[in-house]
Amino acid sequence: MDSPPGHTGVRTGEAMRHVRVRENADVLVRSGRIEAIGEGITVPPGGQIIDAHGDVLMPGFVDCHTHLCWAGNRIDEWTRRLAGESYLQILKDGGGIMSTVRAVRATPLKTLTELLRKRLDAILRQGVTTIEIKSGYGLSAESEIKMLRAIRNAAMTWPGTVLMTALLGHAIDPEIGEKAFVEKTIYETLPAVHAEFPGITVDLFCEEGAWTLAGSLRLIQAAQDLGHPVRVHADQFTSRGMVREAVKLGVLSIDHLEQTTSAEMDCLAKSQTFGVGLPVTAMNLGGSSKPDGFSGMASGMKFANLRSLVDLGGRVCVATNANPGSAPSLSMPLAIALAVRFCGLSIEEAITAATVNPALLLGFKDRGVLGVGKRADLILLRHEDYREIAYELGGDPIRAVIVGGHVARYYATT
Repeated sequence: MDSPPGHTGVRTGEAMRHVRVRENADVLVRSGRIEAIGEGITVPPGGQIIDAHGDVLMPGFVDCHTHLCWAGNRIDEWTRRLAGESYLQILKDGGGIMSTVRAVRATPLKTLTELLRKRLDAILRQGVTTIEIKSGYGLSAESEIKMLRAIRNAAMTWPGTVLMTALLGHAIDPEIGEKAFVEKTIYETLPAVHAEFPGITVDLFCEEGAWTLAGSLRLIQAAQDLGHPVRVHADQFTSRGMVREAVKLGVLSIDHLEQTTSAEMDCLAKSQTFGVGLPVTAMNLGGSSKPDGFSGMASGMKFANLRSLVDLGGRVCVATNANPGSAPSLSMPLAIALAVRFCGLSIEEAITAATVNPALLLGFKDRGVLGVGKRADLILLRHEDYREIAYELGGDPIRAVIVGGHVARYYATT
């Protein structure tokens, strides 16, 4: 699979379905970049050959929304949800995000870095070569900076590319209270993060039990005044008017969108703001109907209507939202498969939403496609047909991962 001629920049509408499949093509990589694509390319002296054996070569995945840095686990809360309790109720009881906050605060920087580094290795095996990782489980200047340092430290020894995000508005610390916590975040945490990480993207979660619309808008404005790009989580459980306001303020992306109305989708589609779907979250929180007689997780969780956003001409991405609570998965192939089944995307649209579009959201123009001059972040599937990446559920589809021209994972065929 490579980039069709004439496609540059973000792909929207019909262009999201345009992927080109070449049969029996060779790809020459030199100095970390793709130098040539074609048939019968001569191998330079001393060059390494990887025989694809008829499998699919495609761009590495770009996971543009993760919370991969955490400590502890939330298995007990998961079993409560299996018994029928809602995610929002657990959050109100002091669980959810706050339980991970307590674990992160108690974990030394070195340990937090080591935990993240192991997860980065695991997500690389899933074909992710570029990843965004948020802080957000600190909720204080000291702990948020500790998380960002852990992300920076882990990234230094990982072969792929890590982009950090300061998720300063993730939840409200109940020990401080909403009004005081908003003030502390804006006037203490944000300036402290700005001093050590100038220009880092700032993120927030506008939702019942988290940040109000008014508090969110104050944080967005304060971050932008300091020169920080902003992303937002919105409309996961309730629609609170954030989409229109965030679009007016020119945020980079609005992520979740499960409860976004048709009118708000149209507003988003007409803007330069990306919409990021997180279908693993909806699936994990009970996004499909339950069999009769099964007590299971509380149903009613919706999947984002990405079909509508594509048809309206919006900028669409898909990500894992990997985190210990609502999306305990590192699998971009699973996110793609769910986006096709439940968010209305075609296979080709889902692949575009997991490669070139998120690369551009994160500010990278040199990856996400197979093209001459592009960074050689590539994956080799164990499949002869690229559509199997969305068809298969729960497998291990990645046979080889090449990052910046270097082989990071390779399983030879027998």
